[in-house]
Amino acid sequence: LAVTSENYPHRDEFKNLIFRPAGHGALLSNLNEVNADVIFVKNIDNVAAQEYVEEIAFYKRVLAGKLLELQEKIFGYMEVLEGEISLEKAKEIQSFIWNELDVKDIPQGVSATKEFLNRPLRVCGVVKNTGAPGGGPFWVKDENGNIKLQIVEKSQIDLSNPHQRSIIKEATHFNPVDLVCSVRDYKGNKFDLTKYANMNSGFISHKSENGTPVKALELPGLWNGSMEYWNTIFVEVPLITFNPVKTVNDLLKKEHRPNA
Repeated sequence: LAVTSENYPHRDEFKNLIFRPAGHGALLSNLNEVNADVIFVKNIDNVAAQEYVEEIAFYKRVLAGKLLELQEKIFGYMEVLEGEISLEKAKEIQSFIWNELDVKDIPQGVSATKEFLNRPLRVCGVVKNTGAPGGGPFWVKDENGNIKLQIVEKSQIDLSNPHQRSIIKEATHFNPVDLVCSVRDYKGNKFDLTKYANMNSGFISHKSENGTPVKALELPGLWNGSMEYWNTIFVEVPLITFNPVKTVNDLLKKEHRPNA
């Protein structure tokens, strides 16, 4: 439901209430219904001319390869954790969580470690920040004080806070929405992705309806709050993989013009 800047329901010229889309977080249920072991996710406006497709596809395979490498290790560790585990193996698993999953609050004990590892996994391609609008990879402290990697949109950041404003200004990388996702556990069972979303991370977006400023509540973003409790890895990929079309002028760039 769209509301005015004074938080009253916004109506059209016929006095009908105005409803707005709930954001890309509404696609979580669609993603949850995909029957696949590995899922590739990208923005629909990230397109390039045919001559660039082979190079872009190569880096898709790189991301998928990294995902499968991590998945194989996680599945192996989950099997080990089903039985007796040596101190040496426990240290190996903790080292994997610290060094390869970039988690600095390592779970303690077998039960906590199993719970942590047995969840959806995503490898996110990121590009160097060139000033494009959108989110990026950040270290985030959650409501429990745990620090973890997340994709954060600009709309989630308090730009009135000088410290947070300086953090986003100095961000080195950008999220072009180039994800490869593992959505099954080590026994082949599909995860219920809705259980790994933080439904409290919805946000109010500021839009315009026929020239009138309005506000609308959006669901947690698909690659933001909707995947907050996934295990997440970021991998830098070349800028050639990021060719957004946000305005008609973007189509004039050589990446969008065949044989340019």
